[in-house]
Amino acid sequence: MNDPYKVLGVSSNATDEEIKKAYRDLARKYHPDKYRDSDLADLASEKMKEINAAYEEIQKMRAAGASSSGASGGYARNESSTGNPKYSQIRRMINSGHYAEADRILNEVPQENRDAEWNFLRGYICVRRGHYVDAQRYFDIACSMDPYNQEYYAAQQELAKRANGYGRGYNTSAGGCSGCDVCSGLLCADCCCECCGGDLISCC
Repeated sequence: MNDPYKVLGVSSNATDEEIKKAYRDLARKYHPDKYRDSDLADLASEKMKEINAAYEEIQKMRAAGASSSGASGGYARNESSTGNPKYSQIRRMINSGHYAEADRILNEVPQENRDAEWNFLRGYICVRRGHYVDAQRYFDIACSMDPYNQEYYAAQQELAKRANGYGRGYNTSAGGCSGCDVCSGLLCADCCCECCGGDLISCC
């Protein structure tokens, strides 16, 4: 494919946040829904595929340390998608297993300020605790609030795929596990390997 950085119109030395912003701007510009019933619909669809492919390729390159930016580890996996330092702190807490503390800080965020990232992180805590129905609900909200965020979308789709695959329902915070196959499947699944800095759930 073409140079993915050129497709997004950014330098290979661009920060992760600059790349995400460029991707989102282009996704809004060429989203097929904007060109429905237009002669440009097919062209916009092809352009959107190219943009998605470029963004995914850059993510893979940086995750593998292949970026020429020289950043340690390539992809800032502990950092918030929004650049919010509080959310970055919560991500690190979740990664280190401090779920109660992360949950406490999330609960302190006023209702009116609970954005897509807030819902995504709450969903992550639910996954770590085994509350998969609650997690799916929060991931769905995050995606509806920020439909162009690939991180949120990957988490939503992976969890939904696991639910459909096992077909027994998921555990919620209100009760016990309703499907042991679901839990064991998720334990060994690489759910959104780049979200929050690694595997969604530590592999058994």
